[in-house]
Amino acid sequence: MARRQWSSCGGVAVAAVLGLLSVLCAGHPVPGGHGGGGGFPLQPHFYDHTCPQMQAIVGAIVAKAHAEDPRMAASLLRMHFHDCFVQGCDASVLLDADGSGRFVTEKRSNPNKDSLRGFEVIDEIKAAVEHACPHVVSCADIVAVAARDSVVLTGGPGWEVPLGRRDSLTASLSGSNNLIPAPNDSLPTIIGKFANQGLDVVDLVALSGGHTIGDSRCVSFRQRLYGQNNNGQVDRTLNPAYAAELRGRCPRSGGDQNLFALDPASQFRFDNQYYHNILAMNGLLSSDEILLTQGRETMELVHRFAANQGLFFEQFAKSMVKMGNISPLTGHAGEIRNNCRRVNH
Repeated sequence: MARRQWSSCGGVAVAAVLGLLSVLCAGHPVPGGHGGGGGFPLQPHFYDHTCPQMQAIVGAIVAKAHAEDPRMAASLLRMHFHDCFVQGCDASVLLDADGSGRFVTEKRSNPNKDSLRGFEVIDEIKAAVEHACPHVVSCADIVAVAARDSVVLTGGPGWEVPLGRRDSLTASLSGSNNLIPAPNDSLPTIIGKFANQGLDVVDLVALSGGHTIGDSRCVSFRQRLYGQNNNGQVDRTLNPAYAAELRGRCPRSGGDQNLFALDPASQFRFDNQYYHNILAMNGLLSSDEILLTQGRETMELVHRFAANQGLFFEQFAKSMVKMGNISPLTGHAGEIRNNCRRVNH
């Protein structure tokens, strides 16, 4: 019985011991995967017998990383998102350039370059897991569990993570550039990119709530402060007082990498404040605010999640499981990498 508790909620147990957790893991239904190679369904107890301590190891290292750097939780959550939207949840985002020319690393894509981080935390987890259970646990599963633990550590919901993913043999720079929703995409474009992954509008609005933690760079929202054509016109859907505050550290040119909290009211706490910000026209990114201004269904969901944090938490957990099931490699497809940064051969 103890083994099953570690298996389904190991990261939570470790973090609770460390006193860094406020919400316990809750089980949620596991929907079927969206396509994928291998044909074997993911399931939460995949490592019960082959590596029962896996989730405890992940949880301990994620908790340590979070204690050292409060931004890391959002970074690990974002990593899982950027992994799953390109070739499915297969750890392709972790691969460095291999020198053979077979593929170009996704780390150099527009969404990831100079912004995606946390790779060293995954490296540390992988080394510890390999020491405990050599050649058993995939990098893709480590990323999925680390994302869940990051949400719980910041006060968000827990969920059982379906497991059994394997790691890709390649990466896709073009996929990373074209498939990941961008801050300046229109709402129909973003809805389409989610639909391509088997995710619906409810998933879109719920998963956008991950912006309750983390930061964004000046370059990602500058056009809202100075106009699409740099004509000095502030986006009419952005609170003028907030825009003036942002202009103070996000100039018309330069300062591209300056960081701003996506949710300055509770930057390191996972809650539903993100939706309240949108209702007050304080959504930082265009892709945040258009959930209120460009679609009736998304607008209604913003209001519902703002009014009911429990409803948001429940849907976020369900949507994370659904996203984690995008096109996984299972069975004999792919491989179990020895080093998350490179393929085995």
